[in-house]
Order: sequence, then C-alpha cells, then structure tokens
Amino acid sequence: MSRWQPSVFLATGFGVGFVPWAPGTAGSILGLFLWWEADRAGPLFYGVFLLAAFFVGIVASGRAARVLGIQDPPMVVWDEVVGMGVTLVSAPHTLLPFLVGFVLFRFFDIKKPYPIARLERLPGGFGIMLDDVWAGVYAALILQGGLWIVTRFPL
Repeated sequence: MSRWQPSVFLATGFGVGFVPWAPGTAGSILGLFLWWEADRAGPLFYGVFLLAAFFVGIVASGRAARVLGIQDPPMVVWDEVVGMGVTLVSAPHTLLPFLVGFVLFRFFDIKKPYPIARLERLPGGFGIMLDDVWAGVYAALILQGGLWIVTRFPL
C-alpha cells in the first residue's frame, strides 16, 4: 500500500497523519515530543535537525502528495512537525512555553493570516512545508514577545 512508501511514511509523521481525527493537531503533538528531545541535545543539534527536517520535508511531502494524488493531503503532517520546531526554536526547555507554543502554532496554522494562505498555494512540497514554517515564525514571535514581557514585568 502507498502509505508504507518511505516518503509517505515520513511525510505522514511515521503514520501519525492517518489518525481519523485532527491529523494536523496529531502531527503538532508529535512535533512537541520530537523538539522537546532535540532541545535536550543542545542548540547546534536542534538547528541542524530543524534545517534537515525542513529540506527533507520538502522532498518527502512533494512525493507523498503525488503518491496520494492530493495536492496538500491532510494526512501529510511533517509540515506541522517542522512548524512546531520553528515555533520552539528558542523557547525555554520547560513545559509551559512548549504548551503555549503549541497553542500559538495551531492558531496560526488554522487561521492562516497573511501571507500563510498564499504560501500554501506554492507548488509541491515547498508550498506544503512553507505555510507551516511561516505559521511557526508567527507563533515564535508571539511566544518570544510574551516571554520577554513576563521576564521584564513579572506579576
């Protein structure tokens, strides 16, 4: 079956994207766990892993879309995994910032403010990946801004 082809298996977050309910949320949860562990390995590992995950994701997502016959298949969730990585790139390694980052990322991924919806229309794996990376950028900016405010003006 096509779901076991390597590109489909990776693009679907090792099969997580095939859950019948909210596959994007499931992929984001997978991202939380992966980036929690990557963050423990240190910033150099995190950055290299994030870049590799992005570029491999472009190829795997594009191939998976062709195999599945859908331009942006909902079961392809590697873009959510990478978007979570962007969101959490410089978040403190504690539970609350990671959970807030998750909520912020899901908000921007679902609402798709400008230019996210336009990026989603780019062809192939590039469009699949880039809209979630941009949602991660928005979420990271809000998360970092909130952390800056909390540390400068504690309650």
